[in-house]
This record gives sequence, C-alpha cells and structure tokens, in this order.
Amino acid sequence: MQQNNFNYGAGSRNTVQLPLRRTLQRLVLYSAYFALLMLAACKGKKPADTAKSDTYYTCSMHPQIMQEKPGTCPICHMDLIPVNKSNQPKDEIMLSDEQIQLGNIQTDTLGRALMGDKVVLTATLNFDEMKVNTVSARVTGRIDRLYYKNAGDFVKKGDHLFDLYSEELNTAKQEYLAALERQQTLDNSIIDFKQLLQSAKNKLMLWGVSESQIDALAKTKQYSPLTAFYSTATGYVTELPVKEGQYVMEGGVVVKLADLSTLWAEAQVYASQLSSIDYKGVATVQLPDMPGKEITGKVTFANPEISADTRINLLRVSIPNTGNQLKPGMPAYVLLKGGNTGNTTTLPVDAVLRDGQMAMVWVQTGNNTYKRKMVETGLESGDRIEIKSGLQNGDVVVVTGAYLLNSEYIFKNGSEPMEGHKH
Repeated sequence: MQQNNFNYGAGSRNTVQLPLRRTLQRLVLYSAYFALLMLAACKGKKPADTAKSDTYYTCSMHPQIMQEKPGTCPICHMDLIPVNKSNQPKDEIMLSDEQIQLGNIQTDTLGRALMGDKVVLTATLNFDEMKVNTVSARVTGRIDRLYYKNAGDFVKKGDHLFDLYSEELNTAKQEYLAALERQQTLDNSIIDFKQLLQSAKNKLMLWGVSESQIDALAKTKQYSPLTAFYSTATGYVTELPVKEGQYVMEGGVVVKLADLSTLWAEAQVYASQLSSIDYKGVATVQLPDMPGKEITGKVTFANPEISADTRINLLRVSIPNTGNQLKPGMPAYVLLKGGNTGNTTTLPVDAVLRDGQMAMVWVQTGNNTYKRKMVETGLESGDRIEIKSGLQNGDVVVVTGAYLLNSEYIFKNGSEPMEGHKH
C-alpha cells in the first residue's frame, strides 16, 4: 500500500510539471520573437536627433536672426515666428505673413492697357557746350591778380579779367618802344622803321595786347611790368583753374565762361525705347522744381553709339533759357512723341527692376511664394512701362515692394537674382 501511494504521488507530480514547462518554453519563444520585431522596427527609424526640421524661427523686425528653436529676438526681444525653410527652386523665395506686411508687398494681375503716344525720359539740364568760351593765356607768365575769383560770377565782354607778369611780353614792349623811337628820330633813313614798328606791334597783338593798349604805350612811352587782359566773351564763370601767383603756360586755360541763354536737356534712352521715338518731332521739357512750367525744344543730338555696359543712349534737347531762370544741374523730364502702341501689356515702372542690361519682375507663384522672371521692356509712358515678352496675361506680379523682395532674396541666398542671367 505504501508503494502504491508513492507511485501515485510521483505520477501526479510529473503530470503537473509537464504543462508548466511547456508554458515557460512558449513565453521564452514569444519574448524572443517580440524582441526581433522591435529590433526590426527600430532599424527602420532614424534617430530623432538626426531628423532635420522643416522650420526655423526668425524675427519679423530683424530677419537676420535665424534659430532652430523658439525663443525671443536678442535685439528687440520680440517672440520669434516660425518660417518654413525654403525648399523651393533657387529663383523663388518664400516670406512669412509678417514679412509681407512689413515690406508692403502688393501684387496685381497683369493686364492690357492703352499706352499713350508720348515717351517720358528723365533728364538733367547742362551747359550748352557750343556756347562755352575759354579765355586762355597768350603768353607764359605769372597771374598777378584775378578780378573774378568765384564760379558763377557773371562777366561781360571787355571786363578786366586778370593782370599778367611776363618777361617775354615786357621784352616785346621794349622792342616796340625802341622801334617807335628810331622811327621818330631816323625817319629819313633808308631803313624802313615803319615796317619794323608794325612787326613789333603785331607781336604784341598776337600775345593778347589790345590795340588801345598799344596806342597808350606809344603815347606815354612807358610800360608797366603788369599787362591787363580783358574778357573776349560774355558769360558765367564755370571753371577757374588758376589762382593768383600761379604761373600759366602759353595756351593754358585761365577761365571758362558759359552763355546760359540756351541749355541742353540731356536724357537717357534705353535701347528698347529707340524705335518708339520721333527724333524730328517737338520735345517738351518739364521741370519738377518749377511745377506747371513747360518748355518746347528740338532734339539736336542723339548719340549714334549705345553704351555696351548700360545699353543706354544719350539724347540731347536744346531749350531756351529766358531770363536765366533755369540752372545747369536741374532735373527735368523730356516728353517726346512716339508711335501709338494701342493695347499693350503694361506694369507700373516700380514693378520692373533694371540694371541697364536686363529687366526682371517678381511673380507670385503660390501662397507667400514669389519667383523672378526676366522680361523685355518697351515704351515707357508716365508711370507705366510696356512689357513685350516674359509674362503672360493673368500673371500675378509684385507691383509694390519689388526692391525689398529683391533685397530679401539676396540676404537669404547671398547672390543677385539677375547675376546668373548676365552674359
């Protein structure tokens, strides 16, 4: 009976331990399988610290501040705003709402408008070089005294300009007096002193001594070491390159006098505008400094050569200066008759960025996103400019703030938007 009980107990223990072992084995297998799954999942993920954020934080007032985390501006202590990093093409730029508001970025849909039949050019009033007279020294000497010393002084023809000390001129005066004395004392001689006297007189006149001065010299028979010289023209002093006590060479400029009865309005014309200008028509010159004043003139010169660097041509209009009211250096507008272009694609002048070789505008391509486009410009009238090519009807173009947008692009990308298109 004891043996049977023993066998029965051992069999029961074996029966109980078998399911427990199987359960433990299954738990070990499940744990290993779960660990393998977790390992595979981790291998497919990148570490969080290596992921690149698509957002940076900047200050709306100081866009040069760029941080990876939120915070405050170290300059003005304003809260930084999030901005998506620019992953658009190189010729595009994205701005935040605050930047658009602060930069006054405004757009308009491109359309067609009626251009006038006049071309408006910016100009500057300059001296009429055909009426600028130069008073030069006829003989080498030292400027002893100047009677007009300031640019802008008005000089009349015949006014005393300067006194000159010249050894050569004093020797010529002595030769003239000697010839005059010999003629008077040896008049019956076989020598023709009259011809010698005339030769000495011609030398003095060649060196700028007037006939009245020579007559006074013959009358007094005494000469001064200083010789007075007088103005040969009327005008305003524009250049005075010499000073008292300074030596001047023969032919050296003493003073330049400008007659301001007529002036030149010199305007710059873009090569694209040349075909639209009527050079034989009447030009109208307006002066911003004199509202309501208009002066008519004629085109007297158009440069036959266009500057290769700027693609700009020079146009010159001669206008009268009644009462000398106009002054050289004044800004002006030149209005010239041009061909009527009818309905053309136009933009405000400020919307087009020009550097002399090409023109560019900014076009909105998406929400807060702008793209540069090269355009060909044509006739310019008032505050509108013709767009010949580069844009399509319906394009949304930046009309206000284009220069600020351009500056922001250069700041963020470090290059001029037009640079890559220059040849």
